[in-house]
Amino acid sequence: MDFPVLQRERVEILQVNICYQCNQSCQHCHVNAGPGRREHMDWPTMEEVLRFLEVSGVRTLDITGGAPELNRHFRDLVQEARERGVHVIDRCNLTVLEEPGQEDLDAFFAGQQVEIVASMPCYLEENVDRQRGKGAYRKSILALRRLNALGYGQPDSGLLLNLVYNPSDPFLPSPQNALEADYKRELFQRFGIVFNRLYTLTNMPINRFGNILVSRGEFDQYMALLKGAYGSENLSAVMCRNLISVDWQGFVYDCDFNQMLDLPLSLGGKQRVRLSDLMGVDGVDLRGNPIITADHCYGCTAGQGSSCGGALAQEACA
Repeated sequence: MDFPVLQRERVEILQVNICYQCNQSCQHCHVNAGPGRREHMDWPTMEEVLRFLEVSGVRTLDITGGAPELNRHFRDLVQEARERGVHVIDRCNLTVLEEPGQEDLDAFFAGQQVEIVASMPCYLEENVDRQRGKGAYRKSILALRRLNALGYGQPDSGLLLNLVYNPSDPFLPSPQNALEADYKRELFQRFGIVFNRLYTLTNMPINRFGNILVSRGEFDQYMALLKGAYGSENLSAVMCRNLISVDWQGFVYDCDFNQMLDLPLSLGGKQRVRLSDLMGVDGVDLRGNPIITADHCYGCTAGQGSSCGGALAQEACA
């Protein structure tokens, strides 16, 4: 492994994975999430998250899964964070809004002014259903229409709705700005749907997607693609510089991908760092702390770059 050495800057985003359970089993999922997973963050650990937000001054809580909304404490976590003035992002697969018991989820989002980052791997039904399962496209469109009706994605509403594109095959995403224009045109013309931004994410060759590549004999070829497209200009903007990832048990990682590979955050030789351990570390100042890297990190630096906020290259993010 010859990936460049990386060090942390100030922590600005706390990303928490509150469950690996999901109502889908997407082919590209690096979490191996699915209906059969039972790992859920409990309320005491969520209280740890809330205390960290208070002590650290971090003002963005990024909630992910699985389908995080399936955790029974999800709404309490969102409400408590919002009461503390924290901006909340929910990484939503859209189809969860059509699940039994989630009929008022869209209204909850709007009432709490939650920013939604929603998976939408294509604007074509065939491609979405192939990656996410039959019927996923229809449910996603219904969910987007419900969100639009509440103001999400509408100009000057303050309710942010961003979509996420993942390639369905082992190749790099198309340029983000051009693909965003395609999405906006097609979804509006077909369904009258509007949204704010499209984020393009490179698929990580780990867990389910990695296993598919291995089964097809395409893993080495994909890794060669990522390494060959390495862009050093992306290093300054990779998400692990200002984000920490917390698993359902409260342990800390440099990013969600490291979490799935069980590569915990390194701090003072401690084997496992809990979120509570950071509250006594120089005011939660991790600047200069080494970031654990491996070959999968080439996925974040390939081409235009990839992060939880989409492409990293300046021309893609303008």
